[in-house]
Amino acid sequence: MPGARPFLALAGPTASGKSEAGVAIAGRLGAEIISVDSMLVYRGMDVGTAKPTSAERAGVPHHLVDVAEPSEAFSVARYQALARLAVENVDSRGRPVLLVGGSGLYFRAIVDDLEFPATDPAARDELQAEAEALGPDRLYERLAELDPAAAARIEPSNVRRTVRALEVAAVTGRPFSSYAERWERYPDERVRAAGIDIPRDVLGRRIEARVRGMVHAGLLGEVRALLDRGLFGWLTAGRAIGYAEFARHLQGELSLEEATAETVKRTRELARRQMVWFRRDPRIRWFPAGERGATEMVDELMEYLQGD
Repeated sequence: MPGARPFLALAGPTASGKSEAGVAIAGRLGAEIISVDSMLVYRGMDVGTAKPTSAERAGVPHHLVDVAEPSEAFSVARYQALARLAVENVDSRGRPVLLVGGSGLYFRAIVDDLEFPATDPAARDELQAEAEALGPDRLYERLAELDPAAAARIEPSNVRRTVRALEVAAVTGRPFSSYAERWERYPDERVRAAGIDIPRDVLGRRIEARVRGMVHAGLLGEVRALLDRGLFGWLTAGRAIGYAEFARHLQGELSLEEATAETVKRTRELARRQMVWFRRDPRIRWFPAGERGATEMVDELMEYLQGD
């Protein structure tokens, strides 16, 4: 994966309009969309994730949307496996695949077929306990002896990453650094990707408008339903941007305006992280949007994606 032709992809930060533009582009290409988004996988989290509408999904097939319950642990490895199956199914119908989304990790999991080593909660818990008992420096020293290449890429104070590197070595018998070799490669033949580049101030306004629009579109009711099912006990979904903040509002910890402001802040931070991640990939050609959204750029995006 992929086959003879590269993937086509539309990338960019949240609220850039790439999802709507992706539907328009896929319709013209006769393509099916594979969502590259870590939150759209969850059922029942629709308003707060700006999930494609039922009309959009009826017009253009979307994959990797609504494939897990919010209560489930959902990893990038599981996403990669499901994405491979989706690509095979689309290919079998002779239709092109269009990747659309803002999760850089998921993007590379599909495009570059990266390896994601297994996890072992028991081993991780034991290492975490050692870090708490002996201190992060001792654990980091062990990693430096076992896998100096991995240690060189990790801050000694970053216990989470140190634990993960040691966990992988214990579970797989391979140094953690051996899994990173493909991360430094960006083969041109794997993907033809267009990116939406929106000025920070414009994107900030779009994010605020989106969050406030979500409140009016029924986000509070959606969050209330998830709270009734145990939202705060769910590892990933319970921390999702917007859901965590508005859940605290419903429980009386934040005012509506405070929850809105915190959601806007976290979403802006997410957008910055998304752009930092995507900027590392030299294969993405960036299209300045200015005050426009991606939906006003469909023609030029199409021209590039269809280019030789």
